[in-house]
Amino acid sequence: FSICSISKLFTSIGIMQLVNEGKINLDDPLKKHLTFFDLVQIYPESSPITIRNILTHSSGLPRESNQPYWSNTDLIFPTKKVVIEGLSKQKTLYPANKYFQYSNLGLTLLGYLIEEVSGVSYSQYISDKILNPLGMNSTKTFMDKKQYGKELIVGLGAQNRRSKREIVPYFNAFGIDPAAGFSSNTIDLAKFAIWQINLLSGESDLNILPKNLLTQMHQIQFSDTLTDVKRGLGFNIYEIENGILDRTEVLVGHGGSCPGYKTQLTIDIEGKKAFIVLINARGVTPSKYTRGIKNLMDQLKQKNNTKSNLFDDISGYYKSLPWN
Repeated sequence: FSICSISKLFTSIGIMQLVNEGKINLDDPLKKHLTFFDLVQIYPESSPITIRNILTHSSGLPRESNQPYWSNTDLIFPTKKVVIEGLSKQKTLYPANKYFQYSNLGLTLLGYLIEEVSGVSYSQYISDKILNPLGMNSTKTFMDKKQYGKELIVGLGAQNRRSKREIVPYFNAFGIDPAAGFSSNTIDLAKFAIWQINLLSGESDLNILPKNLLTQMHQIQFSDTLTDVKRGLGFNIYEIENGILDRTEVLVGHGGSCPGYKTQLTIDIEGKKAFIVLINARGVTPSKYTRGIKNLMDQLKQKNNTKSNLFDDISGYYKSLPWN
């Protein structure tokens, strides 16, 4: 599947690896590392656009680069060169550190920063430093055209007036890969989630990121009082009231939304559970399935504290025909 914006989590971890190595600082202005960054800052009172506020989507940057890639029918995405050339024609939407404004452009630029600082291509860096060590052998930083319609499932649009879904043309995010370009599957994303759960419970010996930095990524770094959105470093943070367990839970993760695909990765660190929903269609809500699966698992935990075969009763294939 295209996992779209779940891609941002890998870019964010790549950035934190460079922080851990002392090559960058979270509060470095973006301009320090990307000398070509010439987007117009229209708020003279604004604090700098930094790595930190890009990770929390509070930099004031526009949502997208200066090309209409989501709305053109051919799904033509810009190259890195075209994204950079368009920066001077763009301007900030808000002063930095004031509001939440989701930005594919921001995470795209952090992907370019990884290239500048590491000296290798973005794809090679992510593969060498994250994907290969985790054994994520089916995950790529792009959509492989040779796999489309085979290993890479075809994406479908929303239902039209005849209750039919049309096939969405193959696309590749190219210059937007660090924000939205990845393809993966549930097994690989499970490996990614398990590594985080194990690291934070002291059970991982993989040298990808220190525990304290991943903890920092999972903690609230910016909270927008206008929208009540809470962001960690790269991660979205969800605070939910769990009636079954009678407590407030904090979950972390990210959703993805691309032409033909809707996805969600949610991790319950305390409960040592993760939820992965990948759908090759539009007009659907992955978080609905996340909530449903989590509700079933929470009830099972109450009934039986045994780890072995805990989920046998609910494992299987489900369909809602003829109703939905």
